[in-house]
Amino acid sequence: MNLWLLLAVNSVSVGGLLFLLSAGFSLVFGLMRIPNLTHGSFFMLGAYFGVSFLAMGLGFWLAALLSAAVMAVVGGGIERFLLRRLAGQELAQVLVTLGLSFMIADLCLMHWGGDPFTVDAPANLRGAIPILSITFPTYRLAVVVIAAALAAALWLALEKTRLGAMIRAGVDDPAMARVTGIRVSRLFTMVFCSGAALAGFAGVMGAPILSVAPGLDADMLPLALIVVILGGAGSLPGAMVGSLIIGFIYNFGQVLLPELAYVILFLPMLLILVIRPQGLFGRHLP
Repeated sequence: MNLWLLLAVNSVSVGGLLFLLSAGFSLVFGLMRIPNLTHGSFFMLGAYFGVSFLAMGLGFWLAALLSAAVMAVVGGGIERFLLRRLAGQELAQVLVTLGLSFMIADLCLMHWGGDPFTVDAPANLRGAIPILSITFPTYRLAVVVIAAALAAALWLALEKTRLGAMIRAGVDDPAMARVTGIRVSRLFTMVFCSGAALAGFAGVMGAPILSVAPGLDADMLPLALIVVILGGAGSLPGAMVGSLIIGFIYNFGQVLLPELAYVILFLPMLLILVIRPQGLFGRHLP
């Protein structure tokens, strides 16, 4: 019983971390139609920047926010000077972002080396708290709370604010939005920066759980892809539900059927692509 409960709670915490990673990816792909394969690299690069900021003596939360800000600048530069020139060219976008991911991986290896870094959780979130008959790390539960708070904030920003209405208008009919005075290109840059910032923030949040090492991008990008395909591109509820589903499948699969862990992980994605290509909460892309 304790094992099942421990796996369930841990699956929720992994789902929270996956949401922090995949929310930005889902927004960029769903709203801008850009298959950004550098998103895993943004996660890893944000984690490495967090390591550097922590080494400078900065606090954990300040390091996380600064990493998010740096990744927003990096993402904005990539969108403004590269991807904007390839608007509507999906294959070119895939190739460019894939090439950038390899370049970022090499730059991280050159600057930070190949040894893994361990990152301590904030002092006030260390230790464990009792949950029914088990004790569970406090920091992992904090990740779930932060993911839920960000999910609510993002939903409110997109659905209940004027800025969100402008973004939706730019997605549905860019030409008409421009006629009404909406600067669509600037809005899309903001969306891309926000997605990169979320990935960088998630990298620092995930560092105490995953550690930081080369290859982290290659480990996390497939999980983000599965979440977005499962939940539906551009859907925040879909990203949340997909993250929780994949969190459970990933944890239980690793423990119960380790030899088939990746089969179990990718099977839902294959079924969704065949049965409902737009995802559980998505809509058909125009």
